[in-house]
Amino acid sequence: MQIDILTLFPEMVRGFFGESILGRAVKNGILDIRLHDIRDWTKDKHRRVDDRPFGGGAGMLMAAQPVVDAIEAVKTAGGVPADEIIYLCPDGEPLTNDLARELSQKKHLVMLSGHYEGIDQRIRDTVITREISIGDYVLTNGTIAAAVVVDCLARQIPGVLGEENSLTGDSFNDRLLSYPQYTRPEIFRGMPVPPVLLSGNHAEIQRWRREQQLKKTQERRPDLLERK
Repeated sequence: MQIDILTLFPEMVRGFFGESILGRAVKNGILDIRLHDIRDWTKDKHRRVDDRPFGGGAGMLMAAQPVVDAIEAVKTAGGVPADEIIYLCPDGEPLTNDLARELSQKKHLVMLSGHYEGIDQRIRDTVITREISIGDYVLTNGTIAAAVVVDCLARQIPGVLGEENSLTGDSFNDRLLSYPQYTRPEIFRGMPVPPVLLSGNHAEIQRWRREQQLKKTQERRPDLLERK
C-alpha cells in the first residue's frame, strides 16, 4: 500500500514510521509511506500556506491553493491513482476497527493533515473524498491523527504483524475489549496467575478468556455489547 501524507510537519512522524512494526513493514516493502511538506506547493514568496478567514474570527485557515496543488500532485504518484483522499478533522467519520479494515483493502491513500483553525471549505468540497476523526478532542494538528490512522489500518494488512494470532486477539477486533493476560513469574507480590491459565485445558482457557472479555466490556463499554 502507498500512503501519501500531506502535512506542515513531516518530521513530527518520520521517526514513528521508521520504528517497530511499521518500520519493518516499510523495510519489507509492504508499506510505502511518503511524507510531503505542503509548503513545497505554496506560491507565496514567504512560503505561507495560511490566511485570515473571511468574515473574521480567531485563528488562521490553510489556503486552498497550496493544499489542492499538493493533493493533485501526489494523488497519481507511483502510477496508482488514489483510492481515497482523506482529511483528518474533528468533525469527520469516527475511526473504528471496521473502518480501518476497509481502508486496509485500498492500494493508495492520500491523507491531509490540517492545522490552525482548519482548511478552506472549498478544499473539502472539491478534492476530499473522506473525512475521519480519531476522537472527540482537539490536537495541535492532524499529523498525529494521520499517524494513528496509518498504524490502525496497517495492522489489518497481511504480513505486517509478526504473528498470525496477534490481530485476532486485539481489543475491538470482535467488538469486545481484551481479556487479562499474565506472564512469569506465576506469583508476583502475592498475586497469583489465575489457575485456569496454568491448567493446560485450552477449551477452559478460551471459555475463561471469553467470560473476562464480556465482563470487562459490560463494565467499561456496554455500548459495544449493545451493538454486538
